[in-house]
Amino acid sequence: MATPAPAIPDETKQPKSKAAKAKENLTSPWATGAAIIIAALWTIPTIGLFMTSLVPGDQYRTEAWWDVLLSGDMTFENFGYVLFNSFGDSSSADPLLGNLMNSIVVTVPTVVFPLVIGLMAAYAFAWIPFKGSNFLFVFIFALQVVPIQLALIPLLRLLGPNGVGIAGEFPGVWLAHTIFAMPLAVFLLHNFIAQIPSDIIEAARVDGASHTQIFFRVIIPLSLPAIASLAIFQFLWVWNDLLVSAVFGSINTYPLTYPISNLAGSYGATAYLVPPAAFISMIIPLIVFFSLQRYFVRGLLAGSTKG
Repeated sequence: MATPAPAIPDETKQPKSKAAKAKENLTSPWATGAAIIIAALWTIPTIGLFMTSLVPGDQYRTEAWWDVLLSGDMTFENFGYVLFNSFGDSSSADPLLGNLMNSIVVTVPTVVFPLVIGLMAAYAFAWIPFKGSNFLFVFIFALQVVPIQLALIPLLRLLGPNGVGIAGEFPGVWLAHTIFAMPLAVFLLHNFIAQIPSDIIEAARVDGASHTQIFFRVIIPLSLPAIASLAIFQFLWVWNDLLVSAVFGSINTYPLTYPISNLAGSYGATAYLVPPAAFISMIIPLIVFFSLQRYFVRGLLAGSTKG
């Protein structure tokens, strides 16, 4: 009597993993339609801001941008005026181009410093056991609930003339932003690095790799999604910041947000310059976000599902 052939398992009846279910839900027609609607709603204010920035000053208070568009009076002169000419109440006011460069000078280092320091600290907490590491990590995590306003005056005294003496200069602004960003940076990067399979780390150690080699050759390449996500968050926070830059900076270091807050002039005389200046302040963050969006999405989803 012939033995029956073993039954071939039906893969279609096997339970789906959480990752497969999440992928199916995110790629369903309903999710795609919802994403398109949300993107359209998010884009409408941006388009309205851009079109408003093209309205001439003499028509800003009397006509809507769609009426100006139909009449053919749209102009890009407002962008050139706020970037390269004086504006506002004072004819000697500096153009926004200088503040735009200040924003870049302030933002780039204050994105790099927390990433580098936070990545090293996160690796130490995740894969280098030492006494008191759990307490220290919880303490750093708890610092996130401390309002920034409570630390402004003590930190300003530390960085001011009676302390280090770098307040009012770019290094003072860099250091302040780096200090305020460290708790979140360490927490987010630690959660990602701690989920790296231990087999990879152990294999590197068996091959004779030191902690420095593991950090540069294993941790950093595998942590690119988390690094990109944190870089976007930090970039947007620093780029749109006014409080920290105003407290620890000076007229020579003020970013783009500072003059925009005073751009309307007395009684709103130059309010028509606010839309083009605001749109200029959006360009670079949008470029950064869309350039890193694939890493950003991977960083948000990493570790959310298993299996």
